[in-house]
Amino acid sequence: IPEVLTLRTKISAMADPSSFASPACCLTRHLHLRCRADFGARALRGTAALTVRAEREALRCLVLDTRDVQVFKVTVNGQDAQFAFGEKHSFKGTPLEITFPNELRRGQEAIVEISFESSPQSSALQWFTPEQTSGKKHPFLFSQCQAIHCRAIFPCQDTPAVKLTYYAEISVPKELVALMSANRDGEAPDPEDSTHKIYRFSQNVPVPCYLFALVVGALESRKIGPRTLVWAEKELVDKSAYEFSEAEAMLKTAEDLAGPYVWGQYDLLVLPPSFPYGGMENPCLTFVTPTLLAGDRSLSNVIAHEISHSWTGNLVTNKTWEHFWLNEGHTVYLERRIGGRLFGEQFRHFQALGGWRELQNTINTLGDKNPVTNLIINLDEVDPDVAYSSVPYEKGFALLFYLEQLLGGPDVFIGFLKAYVQKFAYKSIVTEDWKKFLYSYFKDKVDILDKVDWNAWFHAPGMPPVKPTYDMTLSNACVALSQRWVQAKESDLGSFSSADLKEMSSHQLIEFLALLLLEAPLPLSHVKRMQEVYDFNAINNSEIRFRWLRLCIRSKWEAAIPLALKMATDQGRMKFTRPLFRDLYSFDKSRDLAVKTFLEHRASMHPVTSMLVGKDLKQDQ
Repeated sequence: IPEVLTLRTKISAMADPSSFASPACCLTRHLHLRCRADFGARALRGTAALTVRAEREALRCLVLDTRDVQVFKVTVNGQDAQFAFGEKHSFKGTPLEITFPNELRRGQEAIVEISFESSPQSSALQWFTPEQTSGKKHPFLFSQCQAIHCRAIFPCQDTPAVKLTYYAEISVPKELVALMSANRDGEAPDPEDSTHKIYRFSQNVPVPCYLFALVVGALESRKIGPRTLVWAEKELVDKSAYEFSEAEAMLKTAEDLAGPYVWGQYDLLVLPPSFPYGGMENPCLTFVTPTLLAGDRSLSNVIAHEISHSWTGNLVTNKTWEHFWLNEGHTVYLERRIGGRLFGEQFRHFQALGGWRELQNTINTLGDKNPVTNLIINLDEVDPDVAYSSVPYEKGFALLFYLEQLLGGPDVFIGFLKAYVQKFAYKSIVTEDWKKFLYSYFKDKVDILDKVDWNAWFHAPGMPPVKPTYDMTLSNACVALSQRWVQAKESDLGSFSSADLKEMSSHQLIEFLALLLLEAPLPLSHVKRMQEVYDFNAINNSEIRFRWLRLCIRSKWEAAIPLALKMATDQGRMKFTRPLFRDLYSFDKSRDLAVKTFLEHRASMHPVTSMLVGKDLKQDQ
């Protein structure tokens, strides 16, 4: 009996706490999706045909994840099958149990076809009226499935442990364009509806469900590289083509660092301002926020980040969201290696140190005893959207940067990264797999690896146990200027002038403001003087503006309240919107207005953003 118990514990320890699916019993191999986008009903309606393979003998049933999805009919190999919904869970949704008409032998495949319809409230989708778009003429739709929202479109094994290929046929109003996280495979009139046309897509590299993506809108494209089109509404497409023109150089650099790019096309899509993230690494079609459009390509590190995911995340994938750092830590590492190649090693170190400060900031906000600041987190009964933060990105990066320095430098460590991608490509893994491979790759340096405090890195909350070494060349000016402001008396304020910023890049301005945000709030007189001499209000670079407005609100400058509210609602990137709303809520003079503004905008916000800002402002229903 003890054998059995340990095995059972092992299986449940390997299971995904964020999913109802049991991939150990049955695995999805392929999806054939046929659906139509109904803008009137705000629903996707159609059939999802899942090719599944039994992983054990005498398989009688299949459990899929769903969330607010209607199911009308299920067939298995063309025969009607019984199905039933289980108990609804607050954020995981509702398990769908399908009973096979005939049991499957181990290794046997079956096609499970499900007729479904998504809900207008689907957490995966945001529907826009024409008035909410740039062009004002046509509606718009986009999906965001990471981490566990694909189940809110159609029933699936919504766990990153499972990878499948897919083919999709999407019917949309004929004046619109549909795009997916796949290669485009043509279009044709919809034989059933002359006002619609059908777009076809094919993804032949197996992907986890969270990388399923769809967008429908009045989109135009510009070619910016041999394998890259930029897609956006007409109003933004030329600006976007300019902003992201470094994409091919970044792709080539990434291939040199990590190995061949296996996905064929690498397109970019600029979404409406409510898109909740900086970027989303949907295969073949990276989604990005329009807040990257600074006009000078200075925020293109987000593109380097999403490109890097083509290897770390999309090829080698975390098996559960508890090991999200495997996706994000390695991707930030690669992103910064690309930046180092293109803009120099000092720039890489500067970005790395900025990341360390970002981590400090996050841990100040979350608390250094908070278990979500562990590198490996426990997601039992925890919503991955609620646990999401910069920790897996920046603590993960810090570990890899520390190991790089310990094991012989960047050239040695990139050898490991390339071998790691090769070893685990097309698989989903946990931290233990990564660590075992690290030890086998550096088998001549086991003594060094054994000195790493793995337990503290992986399982302790707060800042990492060790701080890597950073080249300070580009940071020194930021530190010096921020300290001048921190130490200035009222009588010193005259000594500041616009010349202070003469030699500083926009990256350094961001860092200067980030450093001030780690300090106690400046006196109001200081921020007023800062506006007089630097005129930060006139800067539209989103990263600068965001930090400047936070600084103003923290110093209780009432004149900044309308500007901060405007930025929090004009766009919906959670990196900006949540801290701005939180700061406005903490300031007694703006608390009521912050709540009122949120409630007015809630209906037109992205569902995930609205849920999280609601929690931040204690308005969650």
